[in-house]
Amino acid sequence: MAQPVGIKDVARAAGVSVGTVSNVINRPDTVATETRARVLSAIDRLGYVRSESARQLRAGRSRIMGLLVLDMGNPFFVDVARGAERAARDAGLGVMVCNSAESAGEEAEYLSLFAEQRVRGVLLTPADATGRNIASFRRHGIPFVLVDRVSEGTTECSVSVDDVAGGALAVRHLVDAGHRSIAYVSGPPGFTQVRDRRTGALNALAEAGLGPECLRELPTERLDVAAGRDAGARLLGLGDRRPTAVFCANDLLALGVLQAMYSAGVKVPEDLAIVGYDDIEFAAAAAVPLTSVRQPAVTMGALAAEMLLEETEEGGAGGAGAGRHEHRRVVLQPELVVRRSSLSAR
Repeated sequence: MAQPVGIKDVARAAGVSVGTVSNVINRPDTVATETRARVLSAIDRLGYVRSESARQLRAGRSRIMGLLVLDMGNPFFVDVARGAERAARDAGLGVMVCNSAESAGEEAEYLSLFAEQRVRGVLLTPADATGRNIASFRRHGIPFVLVDRVSEGTTECSVSVDDVAGGALAVRHLVDAGHRSIAYVSGPPGFTQVRDRRTGALNALAEAGLGPECLRELPTERLDVAAGRDAGARLLGLGDRRPTAVFCANDLLALGVLQAMYSAGVKVPEDLAIVGYDDIEFAAAAAVPLTSVRQPAVTMGALAAEMLLEETEEGGAGGAGAGRHEHRRVVLQPELVVRRSSLSAR
């Protein structure tokens, strides 16, 4: 196996000192134009790539930000990653994106990896409802920001959406359309978002003078299309007792319910109205365009990354102004996007 090209090889090929090569890479304005061109030519010819780990050891700071999300198969988290990557790139940093797959065990492994790599900081959507993984990671002294999760009970920064308001938007819309029997396809009950959206749904029913019995909850083990199809099959099994409308905890669940209804010949929205959550790109492109509660995912990712950068510069991970950073909790507002899947009641 060929040995990697080092900075000494570049210096030898260009006929300059190692210090000159370092200046060309890190402080090009300090090197004469002709010398700089000779060094860059050697770098290109030899295929030299500088060692980030060596640079990090010298500088004492990483240029990598970690991002750990629940499910990279969900376009919502892809959009979060896009926003975070954009903000990190503007600051000259890269992003290491990892997927916990809604598993507390995998989350713990990735957090350990981030600690081993001594990343600049971490953006985290927790999968572990107990908080043990966060408590363990906190001991490493690496700053982190919670994404799509309120930082109640912790001292860290967070960026989230008001999911109670979002659940209320969805169910208020269905109630206004005439529905009095609504199913909530909720996902794993351990997730704060799932519980908050249910709370909002119940609030909207109470506002309309309707009791909690008007909301029938159908929990699922995951928040994906397959789980939505399974929930759809359970709805079909209710026969005449089937609710007239469904609110789903995310769009993937809603798309799965929509698939199950389509396969069974149940008309949407004539026989069953459906509302999702997140407003991913596929929502508008579904066979029956899906009404959804929009979360500003790209904005969430960008804000979280900016907050993490502020913290590492002002008060954490070797920041020059240690102790100055004040943790913030940013809560964004959702928006209801109405499409054909919910436009008519029975």
